[in-house]
This record gives sequence, structure tokens and C-alpha cells, in this order.
Amino acid sequence: MFRKKAIASFAAVLATVLLVLAGCSGGGEGASGDSDKKTVEFMHLWPEGSSKDHYEIVNKIVEDYEADNPDVNVELEILGNEQYKEKLKVLSTSGELPDVGMTWAAGFLEPYVDGEMFAPLNDVLEDGLQDQFVSGTTEAYAIDDNTYGLPLELNIAPIFYNKAIFEENGLEVPKTYEEFQNVVTTLQDNGVAPIALGNRDRWTGSLWYMYLADRIGGAETLTKAIDRSGSFEDPALVEAASKVQELVDLNAFADGYNALSDQEAKSLFMNGQAAMYLIGSWDLPNYTTNEEVPQEFRDNVGFFGFPTVEGQGDLNSWVGGPGVGLFVAENSDVKEEAKDFAAYFVENWGEQAVTDAGVIPATKVDTEAVELPQMYIDVLDELNQASNITLFADVQMSPEVAQVHLDAIQSLFGGEITPEEFTELQEEALAEEE
Repeated sequence: MFRKKAIASFAAVLATVLLVLAGCSGGGEGASGDSDKKTVEFMHLWPEGSSKDHYEIVNKIVEDYEADNPDVNVELEILGNEQYKEKLKVLSTSGELPDVGMTWAAGFLEPYVDGEMFAPLNDVLEDGLQDQFVSGTTEAYAIDDNTYGLPLELNIAPIFYNKAIFEENGLEVPKTYEEFQNVVTTLQDNGVAPIALGNRDRWTGSLWYMYLADRIGGAETLTKAIDRSGSFEDPALVEAASKVQELVDLNAFADGYNALSDQEAKSLFMNGQAAMYLIGSWDLPNYTTNEEVPQEFRDNVGFFGFPTVEGQGDLNSWVGGPGVGLFVAENSDVKEEAKDFAAYFVENWGEQAVTDAGVIPATKVDTEAVELPQMYIDVLDELNQASNITLFADVQMSPEVAQVHLDAIQSLFGGEITPEEFTELQEEALAEEE
């Protein structure tokens, strides 16, 4: 599914920001002081309010694990996505990482590995767990032949759309960029916000840029710029930035997009106030199994792949890759228990994630043995036919370069820099790491 070259680039991204070596990371005796009862601290990013299905699955797995392992107590800390990332940075500098936590692949985990904060998990995989993963997923978490994360999700990023709004405005799913522009213009003329975008979080805007780069320059152009076998000043990457500003000039995005969070943009789409929303397939529960979302809305959601641009690009090429994975802290006082819990979590996550949340797991699932929502099946079909999956740009990059990229994305969407300045900023940041 993943091309070997793309997977290799995930692990090859260089990081220069070294975090302070982690000290002891909590865990140890239970709260009661009982030396026979170990506590494994687990920090995750699925709060009940925004990720109800995920939240409940986690609680069920933890409950079952504690029942099977009465000498272990799992202590949970739960934060939203952005808050989680910030706290992970803070904890890393003070040597207080949780025993088990969530990480992203490639460039995101490199500084933690360089700082010897994440434990190698080869021994866990070699105990039979490796065979349970979809081919190509664990490689994105590998550095120098060691694997530092156990992936939980496998994602692509489609453009979700409101079928009722499209029908009301006489629109069809666009296959080309020209058709897509017509969709945007028609919606604007009819007083409908075309696209919900929460670019305050910036990685959301990066998705739009990445697809334009893929369609104009081909599947490898952006990845090569990041791994330094190419350049960010490649004409295709400059043109992709120009196309972003072209969409801005068309008023393609809902008002205030650069100040809205992704959660706020999601609300616009789910409340029928915008016709389209580009996001990862991790959002499938809202369109399939989440019973708190009105059935009428769920019935009206469809998705499509990013259109070709001026005859260029492959509709079967996607932005995506493995989602979050589990790490174990290298300096955990309860490392063996933490590894055991992480392995147990992965083994029990897959089928429950499918049946209870419509999430695409990184582990293999017998699709004939479970009842799946149709949209889930459709996304699986797209994954099976994918010619390429390019890992999210900010995940491929080191944290320092990712910060430059994300800041530049927001400035590009805000018209504060030119396409040439946008690419120059990133080329300079990448070149400094060589």
C-alpha cells in the first residue's frame, strides 16, 4: 500500500532539536502505597466531549486490562489534540513523560528518540505483534532499525461534502480543479460558504497545500524537498502556494478561517453552514456511528478525492498515513508493565475501533467478520486502490522545521507572504539542518 521510497523517507527526516534527557517518568507503586500494585500512567488525546467513541473504547480496554492484571492500575490523563502536544513538550523537558503516551510518526518522534526518551519496542513486535499490523505502518515509527511507536490508526484525508447542499445547488462531485473552482464559485454566488477551514491550527491549511503540491508536482516532490533529495523552491511547490492564494481570492473558505480552530470549522460543516471540509478519515465516526450526530446529517455526507490540477496528478494519490501510535517512556519505573499494557491495547483496539467508532485501525481486521458502515467500506476501498500515500508534511519534518512550515502556511493563507517567500522560508529552515 505504501511505496517503499515514501516509507523510507518517513524515517530519514533529520531532526536537530534535541530535548532534555528524560529522567524518571512516574509510575511505580499504586496510590495506596501497596508495593505489589504497579501504576502505569497513560496519557491520551481523546476527551469524552470531542471523541466520545474513542474515549469509551479506551476506558473499556483499560477496564479489561486491569481485570486481567489485578496487580496493575492504569491511571489516565486526557487532553485535547493541541493541549496534548504542548504538554508532551513540557513533560519532556522535565523528564516526566507518562509511562505510555501517544506520538506521531517520523519527524515528530525523532527528537524524543534522539533524547533517549522513547523506549525501543522491537521486543514487543517480535513477540508476534508485528504480524497483526497492516503492511507498511510500523515502518513510519522506525529509526535506525528500532521501532518506537505502535500505530493505532491508518488515515487518508478526503474532502467530505454535504450531498444535500450540492444537490440544492445543482452541483456534482468535481474531478478536475477547474470543476472544483466552479463548485466554489457557484456556492459563493448562492450565498453558501464553500469550505470549512480552521487554519488557526495551521496543519489543516497544510492539507490543502500538500494536495496541490501532489497534483502539480507529483507524489514525490514535497517528500523530496523535505528529505533534501529535492528543494522546496521546486517550481511545482511555488505554484502550489500560488493555487492556495487563488482559492483564498475566490473566497473559497468560510469567513474568519485563519482565526478559527479546526473544531470550530468542523462545527460549521456539521451544522450545514459550509458545503465541504477537508480532514483525515479519523473523523469518520461523526459521519457514520456517532449517534449524537443527527442521522439526517450523517445520511447527507459523502467524500471525494482531491481533483486533478490542469490535467496533472493522480486521483488515487492521497495525503495521510499512520495516525497516532503508542510510545513507552524509556525511563519509566514500570517499563515492562507499560510495554505489556501497550501491546494489550493495540491487540484489543482494532476490532473495537472498527465496530464501535468506524475508525480505520493500523492492525488487520477481518472485514467479513464485522458489520461496517458503508462509508468505512468506501474508504477502505480507496486505501486498497491508493497509488501513493504521502505522510503529513509537518509529521515528516523535525519539530523546528514543522513550526516554520505551519507558521508559513498561516501567513500564506492570510496573504502576508508571497508564494516565493513561502517556499524560501522552508528551504532555508531545511537547509540549516543539513
